[in-house]
Amino acid sequence: MAFELPDLPYAHDALADNGMSKETLEYHHDLHHNAYVTNGNAAIAGTEWEGKSLEEIITGTYDASAVAQSGIFNNISQLWNHNQFWEMMGPGASSMPSELESALKDSFGSVDEFKSQFSAAGAGQFGSGWCWLVKNADGGLAVTKTENGVNPLCFGQTALLGCDVWEHSYYIDFRNKRPAYLTNFLDNLVNWENVASRM
Repeated sequence: MAFELPDLPYAHDALADNGMSKETLEYHHDLHHNAYVTNGNAAIAGTEWEGKSLEEIITGTYDASAVAQSGIFNNISQLWNHNQFWEMMGPGASSMPSELESALKDSFGSVDEFKSQFSAAGAGQFGSGWCWLVKNADGGLAVTKTENGVNPLCFGQTALLGCDVWEHSYYIDFRNKRPAYLTNFLDNLVNWENVASRM
């Protein structure tokens, strides 16, 4: 069965007061995300990957030794990344559950230090990519960054929080100010209850 574009978990204008405009969501979700769905379905049609889950395709087609990933990986991984991204945000204030706060303090020393490392990873990702809060196999938390569509599944990690730092995710609202976009993401957009639920 072909993959489908999931509906946003909120209205297109629901994040506008938090710094992500209706126009951004219309372009990012309705056009960019949908293109990954369309192109991903076309890429796997008639291959061994047709009928597999997103996670199976991502881990099965990722090539750590490759200079560039395949079209199947790129589109399917970006489809998965965006499915997570919309769920990781939400309108209105979201307080951080105590278990997540404790885990961040254990791994980073403080919530502020986590935010600093997360923002630095996103700002420091050259070109397109993502920054992540991940849970490693040993249960510890870490901040990582990945190029293009690569994500934590490729490294056996659990993605707790991811921020898209491709220009299309922030250019309408923040122009070339990626650090400001990252600060706003952490302070005003993250659904911390969703992040905690992934632990």
